[in-house]
Amino acid sequence: MKELKGACVIGQSGGPTSVINASAYGVIRTALDNPNITAVFGAEHGIKGVLNDRLFDMSKEDAKELELLKYTPSSALGSCRYKMKDPDVDDTDYKRILEVFRKHDIRYFFYNGGNDSMDTCNKISKFMQRSGYECRVMGVPKTIDNDLFGTDHCPGYASAAKYIATSCMEVYQDARVYDTGMICIIEIMGRHAGWLTAAAALATEYGAGPDLIYLPETDFDIDKFLADVERVYKERGNCMVAVSEGIHYADGGFVSEAKTSATDGFGHAQLGGLAALLANVVKEKLGVKVRGIELSLLQRCGAHLASETDIEESFMAGKAAVENAAAGITDKMVAFERGEIDGHYACKTKLLNLTDVANFEKKVPLEWINAEQNFVTKEFIDYALPLIQGEPKLPKEDGLPRFARLKKELAK
Repeated sequence: MKELKGACVIGQSGGPTSVINASAYGVIRTALDNPNITAVFGAEHGIKGVLNDRLFDMSKEDAKELELLKYTPSSALGSCRYKMKDPDVDDTDYKRILEVFRKHDIRYFFYNGGNDSMDTCNKISKFMQRSGYECRVMGVPKTIDNDLFGTDHCPGYASAAKYIATSCMEVYQDARVYDTGMICIIEIMGRHAGWLTAAAALATEYGAGPDLIYLPETDFDIDKFLADVERVYKERGNCMVAVSEGIHYADGGFVSEAKTSATDGFGHAQLGGLAALLANVVKEKLGVKVRGIELSLLQRCGAHLASETDIEESFMAGKAAVENAAAGITDKMVAFERGEIDGHYACKTKLLNLTDVANFEKKVPLEWINAEQNFVTKEFIDYALPLIQGEPKLPKEDGLPRFARLKKELAK
């Protein structure tokens, strides 16, 4: 192994999660403790912070505040959604990044994000190699969507899944207090992959969840949907439905972007989200009380319902990224591999090529969706249930969460 001395920088990108900072802390703490890493920087708003040379000196932070990152939701360093161009078409950004790396002697780059972030990671890694500048580049995964290729699951997914299942169980109780029936439609994040919405089935498994679940992995049929809802409502007097925001018709058009009418479900433009749209269609068709609920940002920032398993694995991913980079490995993303120890769930890290990961989406296997395409199978329950285990001991201050308070001193 060739030792490489120099500074490192970590950036966060894309949508936040309730545990993305646990991964950042895994990187920062491990890097601060590594003798070959001479300085540890945090990029303000992801790759934009590198381009703008706005890097926080993480050694200036109080150690106890850094530790609180494990229990602090959202992206503490700031995030961005910035699509870098192909360097063969326009290498302006890449030359600027190299300039900033040279200025601060940055030899280690860690990028904490999802699909697009791994694409950014991959492009930067390949450019540095072509430029002859030795810089070890590692992707640190995150996404509540759970759609990164090659990894059993993604940091952030389990906590969002736990929030969704818990919220469904709570709404289930509330929706059944009156002597009149109600149909409740819950909209859950997931544009192209239905992992999050499928998590609502965990609530059903424990007796208080959706009767019907619709994922974007299959085409949505409005007439079949209405028939399903009507059947359940007539049988049980109530009906709860979980829908992915990205459900689509056979022609590929998103249901949330469709126009609806009072008669057949098409025609009048609707404002609001998918849950509101479907609630309106169901109300017009069945003439019963209907409520649409959109979990929105709550499902990705609910740190109070985080999975301890998710927190520890997220930290492990960041730690593994630094350890592997320091050992001479580059151009990889840390991934999770599921196993068993003494018959119990266990997880270890592995490495994937950035080229293989970038811009590929992992979807819910079709065999995990029932034949009627309105629920998931037991295989999904067995997959997801181990991930949501454990209750973190969240720091509190006067009964409220005590999140990290970083000084964010800029490097000179």
